[in-house]
Amino acid sequence: MKVVDITVLRTVPNGEPIPLSCASDLSAYGYFQRTGVKEMLTFFTKTFTKRTEPGQRQSITHESYVVHCYVRSDGLAGAVTTDLEYPSRVAFVLLTQLLDEYISSMGNSWRNTTEPYSIEYAPLEEYLVKYQDPAAADKVTKIQKDLEDTTQILHKTIDSVLERGTKLDSLVERSDDLSRQSKMFYKQAKKTNSCCVIS
Repeated sequence: MKVVDITVLRTVPNGEPIPLSCASDLSAYGYFQRTGVKEMLTFFTKTFTKRTEPGQRQSITHESYVVHCYVRSDGLAGAVTTDLEYPSRVAFVLLTQLLDEYISSMGNSWRNTTEPYSIEYAPLEEYLVKYQDPAAADKVTKIQKDLEDTTQILHKTIDSVLERGTKLDSLVERSDDLSRQSKMFYKQAKKTNSCCVIS
């Protein structure tokens, strides 16, 4: 699970969204591939954000990426590009927190920005690092992971108890066989001993 890119954008009515701030982790790509990958991410982010209505959230899958978009009713938008395994719930938690903090620290200065990537916003890098592990970043996901781990342990415990139960059943069966054999031995010994009575 990996977050590849986080971008904050300003939507423009009947126009292209303007990327304001961005943080990317392109370390998985070769040096000469990074520029092309970054251009592709920018294209996806702008295209999908433009097609997301104000006040809505959506996740769009393209090949091995998922772009999670959230456009606030005030025109500020965010997009998180992740791999296919990344939980969408966590991506939207990230976007909601990020955009709220962005508004708190920037105020309305973003509304008049027309130059792409012109606002430096350091917390984006922190979000990029923090949300690489969704279970650590999101409490609900962490609880869900803990529950899954506990469920696995319980399944293993139940399986081992059932194995023990199977072993116990075979022991009981063997003891029944032994009981029958010992009864037959007792009867046989009694017969044998009855023929040879010494007085």
